[in-house]
Order: sequence, then structure tokens, then C-alpha cells
Amino acid sequence: MSLRSYIVSRVLLTIPMIMLLLTLVFVILRVVPGDPALLHFEKSVDPEVLAQFRATLGLDKPLLDQYFDYLGGIFRGDFGLSMQDFAPITEHLVGRFPATLELAIYSMLFAVGLGIFLGVKSSKKYDSNTDQGIRLFGIVTYAIPVFFLGMIFQFVFSIWLDLLPTGQRFDPRLWRDYGPARITGLYTIDTLLTGNIVGFVTSVRYLILPVLSLGLILCGVFIRLTRTNMLETLTQDFVVAAEARGLSDRVVTYSYALKNAFLPILTMIGLQFAILLAGAILTETTFNWPGLGTYLVGRIDHRDYTAIQGTVVFFGILVTLVSLFVDILYAYFDPRIRL
Repeated sequence: MSLRSYIVSRVLLTIPMIMLLLTLVFVILRVVPGDPALLHFEKSVDPEVLAQFRATLGLDKPLLDQYFDYLGGIFRGDFGLSMQDFAPITEHLVGRFPATLELAIYSMLFAVGLGIFLGVKSSKKYDSNTDQGIRLFGIVTYAIPVFFLGMIFQFVFSIWLDLLPTGQRFDPRLWRDYGPARITGLYTIDTLLTGNIVGFVTSVRYLILPVLSLGLILCGVFIRLTRTNMLETLTQDFVVAAEARGLSDRVVTYSYALKNAFLPILTMIGLQFAILLAGAILTETTFNWPGLGTYLVGRIDHRDYTAIQGTVVFFGILVTLVSLFVDILYAYFDPRIRL
């Protein structure tokens, strides 16, 4: 099968997956006990006000009509109106997504870099004390709850040592003079694009603790995967031949062995990044990071039924598209997948 045919087949398979996702979210939120309109008001409300509220959000229509309106809106990029302020949910998501994306990118870079480095070192020192120590480190970091690790970092680096901020995304005292211009929405990128060095340093300081917390939790996956694949690759004939030709250990390890062991790692990077985007809720909540995670928690607190639905759907579509991209990328690097 050609790469083009493989891409077409994967895209065609993704469409029903997204439709199933949208349908499940719609159905699940509507079978949950309780009337979302009544829950929104919490106390007794005038029937006319309640009826107007339902009509504004389209909750007064038959379920089938609601379903098709919901699907039509999603395909137009319209995730509905918030029950809290009647603002378009799409605007909320667009405003919050760059913060989550920036946290996810740097956390993944840290997790992959540290995980691969330690995984390679562990495989080269097989069954030694170093190998055992690295494996233990990977297991412990993966097992620690991210919110607990985040609170430990806050206590040590923010409260005790007073080196880093406990939360938020930028120092409000510096915002007027050094706040980043909104170009990409990624503060570290926007400050560099405008030559705002003070803003860049401030953005990095606010990123360090959440990135460390999330990255350390994920690096255990890459330590184990890298170690397993490197142990297998290091025994292959082409690696033995490279060593016999007198190539340096660094060249053999990273240019030959790691390069060939990287495909499964690449797949895991894509899958973990998709999960990271949707699963940073605990980290964002711990550090009061103004991303989609804290937005979703806030909407739950306010019983904002439509915003919860829109955010969950957005996360689901995002994970599905990232998984599709990873499948295509894997097939590009390994033609055997297309057979």
C-alpha cells in the first residue's frame, strides 16, 4: 500500500471515530441525572426566566434537533454558548488553549530528553547499580501523583527557597511594562519575537515548576521504552559491525542503535503528547495555570453544562487528530506498517 493510500484509509477511519466520540459525549451528558438549567440556577427560579434560558441555549428543542444542531455547530467550529455568561465557548477555548499547548510542549521536551538520555544510559549499563537506580527512578516518578509532586516543588522552591513562583503564568506586577504581545499565544515565543528579554525570563520562571512536575511524571515511560528497545538493538548485527569498524561508542550508540530504536519511541511521543494535552488538568489546577484544564474545572464548579460539553469534545477531537498524525508519521518512517 502506498503512503497516499494509507493516509486516505486512516483519515476515512478517523471520521467515524470522531462521530462516535461526538455522539457519546452528547448522550452521556444528557443521561446524567438532573436538569442542567435548574442546576445552573441552584435555587428556585421564575418559570419564564427558566424558559428563556432554555430557549437561548437551545435546550427547549427535542433531543434529536439538539443533536443535529450540536453536530452542525461542531463542524462550523461553534461549540455553543456558555451557560455562565452566554459568551461563545470557542472564544474561551481559543483564549485558553495556547497556555495548555505551551505547558504540554515544554513538558514533553523535558520528558523525552531526560527519558531517552536515562534509557540509553540504563541500557549501556545493563544490570549494574546504575541500571537498577535509573529503573527505580522511572518507576517512582511515574507512580507519584502529579499534584503531590507539584505541591512538593511549590513548598521547596517557592516557599522554602523563594526561588520560583508558586503559580500563574506571568508576574502581574510586570505585565504593564513587559507583558508579552499576543502573536502566537505562547509567552516564551511571543517575548522572543518582540525582543522582550525580561518578559521571556519571567515566562520561563513561571514555566519551570509545572514543566518539571509534568515532565518527571512522563519521563518514566520513555526511560522504560528506550531501555527495552536499546537492549534489543544493541545486539543487532549492524551495531556489532559498527563497533568492529572502530567507531566511537557515542557514534554507535546514538547514530546507529538509538536511530533504529527510535520508531516505537516516536509513536509513544505522539500518543503521550495527545494524552498530555488532555491530561494536564491536575497540573494546571495545582499551579493555577490559566489553560484548558483550569477552565474545565471552573466550568464544572459553575455547573456550566454547555462549556463542559464543548471542552470535552475539543479535547477528544484534539487527541484523535494527534493520534492520526502519529500514525501517518510512523508509516512514513517505517514502510512495513503499510503492508
